Amino acid sequence: MSQFYNDAIFWIEVDKIKPNPFQPRRDFDEAQLKSLSDSIRQYGVLQALVVTRNEVEKPGGGLATEYELVAGERRLRAARMAGLLQVPVLIRTGEETDLMKLELAIIENIQREDLSPVDRARAFERLVKEFNFTHAEVGRKVGKSREYVSNTIRILMLSEPILAALSEGKITEGHTRPLMMLIDRKEEQETLFKEIIFKKLNVREAENIARNIAVERARKLLDPDLVEIEGLLKERLGTRVRIESREKEGGGKVLIEFLSKDDLRGLLERMNGEVKSVESAKPLTDEQKVLAEDQTGPDDDSLYTISNFSI
Repeated sequence: MSQFYNDAIFWIEVDKIKPNPFQPRRDFDEAQLKSLSDSIRQYGVLQALVVTRNEVEKPGGGLATEYELVAGERRLRAARMAGLLQVPVLIRTGEETDLMKLELAIIENIQREDLSPVDRARAFERLVKEFNFTHAEVGRKVGKSREYVSNTIRILMLSEPILAALSEGKITEGHTRPLMMLIDRKEEQETLFKEIIFKKLNVREAENIARNIAVERARKLLDPDLVEIEGLLKERLGTRVRIESREKEGGGKVLIEFLSKDDLRGLLERMNGEVKSVESAKPLTDEQKVLAEDQTGPDDDSLYTISNFSI
């Protein structure tokens, strides 16, 4: 038996179609809607919407037919924007449960890749929390692995500003991986998030920073003097600096982070400036004073005093 009424397309007035209460998409790009609306105004709706049909009793008696959208909200919104009075629809038959409406909306959006990472994560979470699906069952429904579903839902552990940036395309889904590495270090996670935004870090650069922070956390506590020196270096150079000591051998190494060749040149210039300022602040030794006088020589006025001539 067909899942659609008579396997036919019907033309339904847009004002009679109610939105799907289980629509997983929350954000609709206005520019994209306008582009789709312009296309619909010129060519019409090329792909039918999917709705359910219900008979409801009128307050004054009799029955009225209602339609509830299952799939195609972008097309419905764009059709309204284009001024269409009717749209083509396929009417699903049989009892439609809330679970089925949510499943169909999620699957349609995923197949069309219309869901943002955040909307997708929230949709998966609803299937788990409201309908008691396991991550593996959600994966089978949408054609993804259990790991994909689990990692997608974990995105929701990030703060609202980060989720908003992800929804708006200011950061990519790949950027969530290094941010998740710092999930229990909120201040450093916030700092890394701001660096991604303002320095336009790519995913690899962000991962390197997050990995260095994780290594720094795991290493043994440094000598207090070295901790102080490390802090001073960070402040002077304006970048991340890590001191790694070798207790048994003595000594160690200093790791200075840079993002590009220009950034590295800037660090070198700052370091040169620090060295020159330190050297200029040192008092001269007697030997240096004599050398300076020899190099400078007597001033111009003294060259012409009679004491400098002999007969």
